[in-house]
Amino acid sequence: MSEESLTEFSGLEIEPLIADRPAEPRDSSRLLAVRRDDGTLLHRNFRDLPELLGPRDMLVLNRSRVWKARLEAVRSTGGRSEILLTDSVSGDGLIWNGLCRKILPGQVLTCLGGSRAECLARNPDGSYSFRFSVPVDEPYLAANGAVPLPQYIIKARRRRGVEAPPDEPNYQTVYAAEAGSIAAHTAGFHFTPDLLARLETAGVKTAFVTLHIGWGTFRPVRSEDPAAHVMMEEACSVPAAAAAAINAHRAAGGRIVAVGTSSMRTLETFSDEDGVVASGSGKAGLFIRPGYRFKVAGAFITNLHVPESAPLYMTAAFAGRDLLFKAYTEAVKEKYRFYSYGDSMFIC
Repeated sequence: MSEESLTEFSGLEIEPLIADRPAEPRDSSRLLAVRRDDGTLLHRNFRDLPELLGPRDMLVLNRSRVWKARLEAVRSTGGRSEILLTDSVSGDGLIWNGLCRKILPGQVLTCLGGSRAECLARNPDGSYSFRFSVPVDEPYLAANGAVPLPQYIIKARRRRGVEAPPDEPNYQTVYAAEAGSIAAHTAGFHFTPDLLARLETAGVKTAFVTLHIGWGTFRPVRSEDPAAHVMMEEACSVPAAAAAAINAHRAAGGRIVAVGTSSMRTLETFSDEDGVVASGSGKAGLFIRPGYRFKVAGAFITNLHVPESAPLYMTAAFAGRDLLFKAYTEAVKEKYRFYSYGDSMFIC
């Protein structure tokens, strides 16, 4: 096993701490502040963020919006299934790539709305190609699709026998604007309009980028040597006004605070070796792991991540592997809520 692997995180007893619903209100979630200079850990609430930031700080947030990419389906045997759509292959909405469990080419699923989905082939990346009997377009998805909630949340609810509030309004940030993600920008869940207003009053600036989260973000890092892991590309963009604001803020001595791994990866994708951020659109395929030199952000807000995930590797790269394990051990001890609907960290 490579020295870069994060196997020690898999030994933490996290399952009982998986959050099955968001905090209410959102900014009441807990915040573990992690200081990289001396290893200090501070327990706060997310609503305390204006006390930790000030006029020298600029938040960079991902404005991508989650779309209804999950289709419930039934097998020919009557068993339940589902397809998580990843991308459209044909312009007519009939052929899509997607993820599905225990499916073989030639098998047909019946989806909500009566559409039949024939599995055409398994793709090299592990996804499948499907041909639908009717166009899977925006009206079809609005009527029959659902937000693609992570399986660990669904399983946690089943184990606990609990009912949860509707996920469609919750599995989205309050500032989401551009549809394109099949998984949520979860570090942004904790912001409320009131908290954003308080941050503005405190002099904290904001800039928005876009990265449409796809399978690349949550595809497990299973390579024995993490350096061999291939990060699947995800569409991202930086508006000209955002790039100019970020560069001017850094040039004036300000600190960039990346909100979420998707914002961080976008910044690193569009920056040069001096940390100057370019505007434009492109594909983010960086797999950031311990040893990586960050060029733009001086602080990082992120959730508590799944073992063997690309976000965990990025967070370990930013915090330092040993300090992050210390922080996660403390979070487990103090019963922080983990994963998408869970609590967060401020690493500075």
